[in-house]
Amino acid sequence: MNKTLRISFSLKNTYRVNSILYSIKQIPLIKKIIPAGIYGVWGFKIFANIVSVFKEILSAFLGEFFYFLCVIFLATKLYNNTAPDDLFLHIIFFLSIIGSFMNSYLFNPSKEMYYGIILMRMDARMYALVDYVYSILKLTVGFVVFGFLFGRLVGLQGWMCLMITPFVVGLKLTSAAYGLYYYEKTGDINTKDKYEKIQIVSTLILLAAAYGLPILNIVLPKWLTILLMFIPIVTGVISIRKIYKFRFYRECYQQILQDVVFQKEAVTTVMRNLNNKLISTDVSIASERKGFEYFNELFIKRHHKILWKSSKQIAVICFGLILTALILIFKMPKVGEVLNSFILSRLPWFVFIMYAINRGTSFTRVLFMNCDHSLFTYSFYKQPKFVLHLFRIRLREIMKVNLLPAVIIGMGLALLLYMSGGTEEIINYVVLVLSIPLLSMFFSVHYLTIYYLIQPYNADTKIKSATYQIINIATYVFCFNITKLEVSTQLFGVMTIVFCLMYCLVACILVYKIAPKTFKLRK
Repeated sequence: MNKTLRISFSLKNTYRVNSILYSIKQIPLIKKIIPAGIYGVWGFKIFANIVSVFKEILSAFLGEFFYFLCVIFLATKLYNNTAPDDLFLHIIFFLSIIGSFMNSYLFNPSKEMYYGIILMRMDARMYALVDYVYSILKLTVGFVVFGFLFGRLVGLQGWMCLMITPFVVGLKLTSAAYGLYYYEKTGDINTKDKYEKIQIVSTLILLAAAYGLPILNIVLPKWLTILLMFIPIVTGVISIRKIYKFRFYRECYQQILQDVVFQKEAVTTVMRNLNNKLISTDVSIASERKGFEYFNELFIKRHHKILWKSSKQIAVICFGLILTALILIFKMPKVGEVLNSFILSRLPWFVFIMYAINRGTSFTRVLFMNCDHSLFTYSFYKQPKFVLHLFRIRLREIMKVNLLPAVIIGMGLALLLYMSGGTEEIINYVVLVLSIPLLSMFFSVHYLTIYYLIQPYNADTKIKSATYQIINIATYVFCFNITKLEVSTQLFGVMTIVFCLMYCLVACILVYKIAPKTFKLRK
């Protein structure tokens, strides 16, 4: 057991350290001064090990912290008609059931698991048990700490807070044992695909029970929730024997790890299925344009479903939310006052909203998978004038896709402002109608520009650029933090318009100067 534990952690740590060192080598400027043999340099390995340990600690605590804070604790603040402690346990009860069958921790494939069980021929049972116990221990520590902390904040008694952890662990153990029992009966561990529809329906029902029932003033009382929690605790204890005594771990993991072994074939299959389902094969599709315009129009027509489906769905949702807000304004005048104040002082919030709904990343992924992936081999495709010309054409198309919901939001905000009491400065209406679409244009330019300047995908359509990921994280952090600003709509809107126009100009210059050197297939 100890030897397996040591090798298991060594494999995980080695894989993570090498991944960190590889990511460092992909950062511009830094990669030029880093030696080619970075993987053998003692100082770099120590640094990567520290980062790996820090990442592991974060994974053990950060996820549970945000889970309790955002999904449970803050959710209890949305209901004023129920006791917060009852509601806290009520939500945890139903969400934990969802988590138990969505992820039991025992059947999660990973590369280090493939290296250990398949390549190194380690004892599959020992490896599986060590890995599973470690996952359960991390879950236990996180739930004990944050379950107790947030439980006490809502007024829950200490012993009730401590009941949450064995309840959740019991559910995980029971779900894992059921998966093993199912394998013994059927010889199939991959139950997810077969019962996907059942899982989706069950998840929706449990989510409705967790968050919908409190709206109807229906919440499980504490005594009943605690009583029900004892059931999975008992079944979990019983399940330990099944998990420990199970004899077919190698066969199970050979079946599970097929996706890792045949990774490239799986990616190819997924791409082929996606093409068959969403890309039009209508031979009558044609264009009367010439050059890159002809090429682009055919691409857009054939990929219309992929490019426009989500945009149309978001537009419908936005329209529905605006209509709902209008009804609330008429029915509840206080809602109108809050909305009026919000629109006039919190326009920065819509930077984050436009960031969230922008389809820039999906657009560039489709471009790479179904177009650029094949054309990178042609030298003319990288000539500066052609790169910039095609960039402009694609920018026009991605703006069209993203402008649909943006225009609805901009006009909807102006309408909501007017219907909720209005404003004496007419310029505010103009700013709302213009600034939201321009924010959409900014993100369209942003994502297409970094795609051209960095091109993060390799032949297997995997992102292999640390710089690309850093920029995406920085974009998220910037958009999230800007929501904290409280500034007049007029001032922020004008600043947004000027910034977006300047950014578009700079982006075109950078693409023309740099993209011919960087717009290529990654290895």
